[in-house]
Amino acid sequence: MSPLPDHPTTVSLTISSVSLTCDLSTVFRGLIRRNAVYLTAIFSSAFAFEIAYDSTSNRIWDAMNRGRQWKDIKHQYMVKDEEDDE
Repeated sequence: MSPLPDHPTTVSLTISSVSLTCDLSTVFRGLIRRNAVYLTAIFSSAFAFEIAYDSTSNRIWDAMNRGRQWKDIKHQYMVKDEEDDE
């Protein structure tokens, strides 16, 4: 018995009365046919995920710690240039 089905897996998507049918096995075969394309897709998606994850984590951290970070309170401790001249 074959582990893969005899018929290709298809996905149908309807957007504003336009039907788009995509053969997933064709996309999969096209992606991994060449090793360079496969590795490029993996590395670029990992890089994009890392950037998105880091920026989201930083935004959440900044929102939770607003008013307690150096960038929020440094104006209270920095000496102005006018006071240095006197």
